[in-house]
Amino acid sequence: MNAPLLITNVTLFTDPDTALLGNHWLLTHGNRIHSFGPMDTLPQEDTAILIDGKGKLLMPGLINGHNHCAMTLFRGLADDLELGAWLNDYIFPAEASHVSPEMVYWCSKLAAAEMILSGTTTVADGYFYEEQTAQALLDAGMRAIPAQGIIDFPAPGVAEPQDNIDAAETFLAAWQDKDERIRPGIFAHSPYTCSPETLQRAKKLARKYQAPFFIHAAESRQESALLMNPQGSSPIRHLAALDLLDANTILIHCVWLDEEDRKIIRESGAGVVVCPQSNLKLASGIAKVSEMEKLGIPVGLGTDGSASNNSLDLFREMDILAKGQKMQSLDARAMPARKALAAATTVNAQIMGFPRLARIAPGFMADLILLDLDQPHLQPCYNGDLLVYSANGGDVSDVIINGNIVLRARTILSFDLQETMQQVRRLASELHANPCEAKPSTRRKEQ
Repeated sequence: MNAPLLITNVTLFTDPDTALLGNHWLLTHGNRIHSFGPMDTLPQEDTAILIDGKGKLLMPGLINGHNHCAMTLFRGLADDLELGAWLNDYIFPAEASHVSPEMVYWCSKLAAAEMILSGTTTVADGYFYEEQTAQALLDAGMRAIPAQGIIDFPAPGVAEPQDNIDAAETFLAAWQDKDERIRPGIFAHSPYTCSPETLQRAKKLARKYQAPFFIHAAESRQESALLMNPQGSSPIRHLAALDLLDANTILIHCVWLDEEDRKIIRESGAGVVVCPQSNLKLASGIAKVSEMEKLGIPVGLGTDGSASNNSLDLFREMDILAKGQKMQSLDARAMPARKALAAATTVNAQIMGFPRLARIAPGFMADLILLDLDQPHLQPCYNGDLLVYSANGGDVSDVIINGNIVLRARTILSFDLQETMQQVRRLASELHANPCEAKPSTRRKEQ
C-alpha cells in the first residue's frame, strides 16, 4: 500500500466545470483520493508524506487519447509534407527498416518522460511490438491503454499479414490482467490499410476481451477513394456497415465528416479523439468538434505521434484545439477553454472507460499534477482558462500516478531518464548513419 500523501496550501482545480478553490489541502490513501478541504480543516496525518503546495495549482493528470509512443525516434525525420507522402514515402519505409523490440521499448520510454514532464498521466497508444510499449509505460509509472497495431501488410513483429489477429490476441491475453495501470487494446490502423474481413476479425477479438478498439478514420479528404472494398460511401459509413461502431470504439481524427457521418457516430455510442496539431501540420484539415458536440458525441484529445506533431505536450494541444475551432467557425465561443480542458481530462476518461479518473473527488484515482503558478505568464490567475491559454507542460513541477510520486521538482523518480535518452540517441545515430531512402511504398498510396 502506498504511503498517504498530504498536499497543503494549494489551489485546487477539481474539474473543468468547477471554480478554482484557493488555500486547500488534499489527502490520498493508497491509489485513491481520500478527501480535500480548506486549510482551516487540515486533518492530522502523522504517517502521510507532506507536500507543500504553496504557490501551486493541483489538478487531475491529463489523458492523451492517441499516441504512437515509439515514434519519438522519427521526430523531425520528415517534416512539411502532406499525409500521403509523409506516410508512404518516409514513415512506412523508416518503420520497415528501424522498428524493433528494443527501439519500441526505449523510444516509448522517452515518450513517457516527455508526457510525465508535461503533465500527462495516462496515454492511449497504438503501435507494433506493443508488449514493449506496455512494459516501457509500466516501468515509467504511467497509466496506459497500449493497443496492438493491425494492418494488412507485413508489419514489425508480424511478417505475415494473415497472422495479425493471432498476434493481437497473444498480446491481449498476456496483458489482460497483468497490472492495474495497464489495459490492453486493439488498434486497427485504418479502413484503407485493413480489409473489411480484417476489421471485422479485429473488432470480434476486441469484443471477446472487452478491449478498447481504436481506428484512424476520416483523416484526409482522399480517404473515401482509398477504402479497401468499400461497404459505404464514406469511411464512417463503411465502418458502420461492418458493425464496428459501438461504445468501445474510439475513432481517431474524424476531420472529414458530413452530417450523416456524425449522426451515425452519435447513434452508435462511439467516441472520437481529435489530434489538431498533427492534422494542421499534415494539412489534413480541422475536425469540426463543435458540430460533433452539438449532437452529443464525446470528443477527446490526443497528440498523435512525435513524427507528426512533433510535441507530446497536451497543454499546447488544448490551446490549439480551442483556437482552431474558433478560427474554423469564426466564432470565438465555439470552443471555450473549459471544453478543451474537458477533452483532455473528463471526456477522455469517459471515452477510454475510466469512470474514476480525471476528476478530483473522494474515491477517484490519485493521478494528479502540480503546476508552479509562480511564473510571469501565469499571473494573475483568475480561473482555469489560464491552463489552456497561458500554461505549458514546462510549468508542471510534480506528478502523482496511482498514488505514487513519479515526478518531484521536475525530476523523474520512476526511471533513469539519462539512460533512456542515451539509448534513443544511439538508435537515432544508427538511423542517421543508414537513413531509409524516400521511395514509393508497396502500400496503397494516398493521392
